[in-house]
Amino acid sequence: MTAIDLNADLGEGFGRWRLTDDERLLAVVTSANVACGFHAGDAVTMRRVCELAAARGVTIGAQVSYRDLAGFGRRAMDVPSAELAAEVAYQIGALEVFARAAGARVAYVKPHGALYNRVVHDVEQARAVIEGVRLADASLPVLGLPGSRLLETAAAAGLRAVPEAFADRAYTDEGTLVPRGRDGAVVSDPDAVVERSVSLAGSGEVVAHSGTRIRVRARSLCLHGDTPGAVDLARRVRERLVAAGVRVEAFA
Repeated sequence: MTAIDLNADLGEGFGRWRLTDDERLLAVVTSANVACGFHAGDAVTMRRVCELAAARGVTIGAQVSYRDLAGFGRRAMDVPSAELAAEVAYQIGALEVFARAAGARVAYVKPHGALYNRVVHDVEQARAVIEGVRLADASLPVLGLPGSRLLETAAAAGLRAVPEAFADRAYTDEGTLVPRGRDGAVVSDPDAVVERSVSLAGSGEVVAHSGTRIRVRARSLCLHGDTPGAVDLARRVRERLVAAGVRVEAFA
């Protein structure tokens, strides 16, 4: 039976402001990418999400980012490698405190936003991220785009490289994500998202932005938690996957 992990970005709030419905999404997903304070999140939010995730048996991952609260981590930044490595390790360490206090642990790392897209092609930034992961805990798997420099660098460093796919994001013919600034970059039709999820989990294929069918092999499927109707959509995706004979379980 095919197995797939469902991950979502959670804890993306700050102070009294909340973006994601963490509690309801944690009833659906199997892995939680928890914001570590650099693009969103704060100490109280991280602690709360870790407690909720641990209580529900959801795997906790550190979602590391450039230091960009104002831009939600989606602005391009040039950060020196040594600085980026240290900041990645810092974010993982901060989340680990709250994960352990909740009786769990940080089980993987996933970059966010601009950093995620940068390390698809930029080998130097990818190496810095992996250096930061190894500094924090060299046993942690790294979640990223199939064929990315990040996963290549992780594997070369002896880390487990876990490929993921996006049901609600458009793909180029090369298997990369269409930039958010372009029309059609985000797939907004719920029915299309559900069908793409089943296809990605089953055949490992998806229709690219150009209409070409491409292969995207992934062990984890990302469900964005900051879109309208995210919880209901995530629930529909999980139900359809199970109905299609896919085993939904965490990869870590």
